[in-house]
Amino acid sequence: MALVTFLSDFGDKDYYVPAVKAKMLAINPQLNIIDISHNIETFDLAHAAFILRATFRDFPKGTVHLVAINTTGSMTQGYIGVKLEEHIFIGPNNGILSLLADQDPGIMVQFADIHIKDTSFPTKDILAPIAAKVASGAAIHDFGGPLTKFRKLMPRNAKATREQIIGHVARIDRYGNLITNIKKEVFEKLNPGNFTIEFGRETLQKLNTGCDQVEPGDCFAYFNSLDLLEIGINHGHGANLLGLRVDSVVHINFNS
Repeated sequence: MALVTFLSDFGDKDYYVPAVKAKMLAINPQLNIIDISHNIETFDLAHAAFILRATFRDFPKGTVHLVAINTTGSMTQGYIGVKLEEHIFIGPNNGILSLLADQDPGIMVQFADIHIKDTSFPTKDILAPIAAKVASGAAIHDFGGPLTKFRKLMPRNAKATREQIIGHVARIDRYGNLITNIKKEVFEKLNPGNFTIEFGRETLQKLNTGCDQVEPGDCFAYFNSLDLLEIGINHGHGANLLGLRVDSVVHINFNS
């Protein structure tokens, strides 16, 4: 299956997205191009990495993922292709691909100069043709050699002791729910049975199975489909009503 996903911060008001798709389809009209999102906050590598990390494993192995975030920024050190968990990623070497998993990719390729054009639109002129050709059967090795300098960004991880987990809000969704970086597996290993979740001025002493398990206007906390702690207010914009934002601290205190 010639399948390409497309993630960018281009939005949907300009010609950028259709121009990139047209470039790929001109190479292989049979490509199946799936939009993950084009409404990433501009230049926000962490936002894009969170969305891609949350979704790429649900696509078939062998899928090619075209990642176009800040492709012309000063952080970008060329353009690369990597293979991670049987998925192929094509994008800038600006650290975004280092945030997709806890381990480094198994294969990393630096695209050769012959494929790098002098362009103000590298997603269309450099990355899109390579993505289309790889999805059509080419290998990423066909476009360059081993990557010697993989730019890495350090994710913010929760800190845990036997007494407490200190995490942070990683994302706020369109409903105002706050997704944290506190992982279910860490909580389950440490939880003695009694705990208190603290966020803003609120405290909870139990977990729910979903946001609809509490009355409208009440706070909830549960581990979502990503196995990350999510908090909010049923039928309310939790971030606004609780006065929380990205990077706000969330505590889980364990009571022995």
